[in-house]
Amino acid sequence: MDPESLRRAAQPFQFKSQLQLRQLTGLKATNLAQMLQILKSAPGSVIYHHTHHFLQQHQYLTPEPPNDFAYWVRESLQEIKLAEKLTSINICDYPNIRSLREKLIQTIEPFLEKNRHPLREAPEGQEMHFIKCVSFVLPTPFTAYDLNEFAAVLQKISIHSIYYHMFESRIRLEKPSNDFSLWLEQEIGETDLAKKIARLDPYTHTIEGLRGKILKLIDARFRQTPGLDGPKGSGPEVPA
Repeated sequence: MDPESLRRAAQPFQFKSQLQLRQLTGLKATNLAQMLQILKSAPGSVIYHHTHHFLQQHQYLTPEPPNDFAYWVRESLQEIKLAEKLTSINICDYPNIRSLREKLIQTIEPFLEKNRHPLREAPEGQEMHFIKCVSFVLPTPFTAYDLNEFAAVLQKISIHSIYYHMFESRIRLEKPSNDFSLWLEQEIGETDLAKKIARLDPYTHTIEGLRGKILKLIDARFRQTPGLDGPKGSGPEVPA
């Protein structure tokens, strides 16, 4: 795409990255009632870890994304029906940790009310240990003022940067959309492209797959206008 035809942002997109440190909280549950009580009072960083950590741990796979709570209820407590309900919760539907926590609670509480049989206890060594996720957001030296520059950096920026801008900043900072879509719409007027990126279901792709999907959408945008080419070259070298 000819740089002359591109809208240039007043505020560039600043690519950031992040590192995560997982810490044991000392909280653990041996039965469903204990898990529910901890869910109600645990820090949001705990809920975030147990529902989102698979995105980084399985960055090269595309599994159906179960959360840790569903896995523990099924494997350690053998409460299959409840596990199925927890697994069916689409974490993509919840814009923040607060609303996701409430959905988990609303799923477990009725089950406990209807099933007053002696609570099943997890076997020794299979207790649910609660972990919190501590994130460190790091600036990178890379910025973009227009769509060409944005696409060029996106081709090689680290997967940790993509993870941060597509997932973490939206969920944990309670933003209305991912960082890419917000900037594309607000700063360079790419409303249609921003909406298409926002509609991607990030939980059904690897992070590399998500990069490819976004780049394809940008390429399609370049090809919408006859005579306009895509980004020149491969962009600046960005550490993986």
